[in-house]
Amino acid sequence: MLIAPEAFGATLGATQAAQAMARGWADGAPHDVLDLQPLSDGGPGFLDVLAPHVAGESIALTVSDPLGREVPAEMVLSEAHGTRTAYLETSQAIGLHLLAADERDPALTSSWGVGQLISAAIAEGAQRVVLGLGGDAVNDAGAGALSALGAGPAEDLARGGRALAQAHAASLSGLSGVIERLAGVELVIATLHDGPLLGLQGTSAVDSPDKGASPETAQALEAAVGHVVDLAQRMLPARIDLLTGTRRRLDRAPGAGAAGGLGWALMLLGAHRVDAVAEVLQLVAFADRLRAHDLVLTGTGCLDWAALRGSVVAGVAQQALDLGVPSVAISGECPVGRRELMSIGLSGSYALAESPDEVAAVVADPVGHLRARTARVARTWSPGRP
Repeated sequence: MLIAPEAFGATLGATQAAQAMARGWADGAPHDVLDLQPLSDGGPGFLDVLAPHVAGESIALTVSDPLGREVPAEMVLSEAHGTRTAYLETSQAIGLHLLAADERDPALTSSWGVGQLISAAIAEGAQRVVLGLGGDAVNDAGAGALSALGAGPAEDLARGGRALAQAHAASLSGLSGVIERLAGVELVIATLHDGPLLGLQGTSAVDSPDKGASPETAQALEAAVGHVVDLAQRMLPARIDLLTGTRRRLDRAPGAGAAGGLGWALMLLGAHRVDAVAEVLQLVAFADRLRAHDLVLTGTGCLDWAALRGSVVAGVAQQALDLGVPSVAISGECPVGRRELMSIGLSGSYALAESPDEVAAVVADPVGHLRARTARVARTWSPGRP
């Protein structure tokens, strides 16, 4: 039996969740042999999931958090397939979990620490840099990261999203030089987020409220980010779409809005986006692991409509469906119906909190509730039950 959850939001990491589920399954079906494979969507825990499967060394780093304080981080450096590849987790520098509740304000937070991560990878001779994006606290269009790489002064670019409204042409005077310096490095953005940078579906409108922005702040961030986009477009040579002959708008590219617009900034530097779930499943050889089992148990914090469209649970369910293996999910909450869950290939789904009144109790003891629920699921779904 394969246990393969992602993190349950900020409550439980993927590894913690997998361990709690394993203990619960052993309570309910002690005769089963369990195989644990925590997963990630590019956010917090990205490196923890990948490190055991990437042949390389872990290098300890110190970077700035969203408010400029020093925090520990790491880089996994691999020589696999003849290419020196650095794996980075941007949430170690800009994660929402790094801030107290009263510190969360995307008008003030900066992505400077991500630029430090990339600089460290370049200093180690990385020819390819894979960055997991997700779970962030910023909305500065990656301007802080660009500044840390040398694109412009920190006082213009690294004071948070709102301050970008005062940026001017000289603020990005070093951008062309950064692009030239990184031209020989392949940058890969691994993210679940596929939204654009601007507009009604952009990062300021959709994501900034979850990071602490009021409606007024979200509007101000939209204007400030749009201003920086205009500056960059005027400074850089036009990129022409070979199919249409028109200018490519990177701000409209899928994933440009990831991590508060960090996706757009990295695309300016030549990065390309991959689906984080598919990338992780491939790197951990998930399909091969799954073929050895009769059932897969996955999990997530909230199994909602967005998760049906793209998430670890959806990716696991699809691979299980392709291989003819039943898949069951346990989530903190599940506001969608059984028909919708079956449409992505899930054989069963169970929630820890089945009503709003139960949420507080689950948050107070997530491990205990997850273990208890998994034990009950095991008594129903155990492939080896007598």
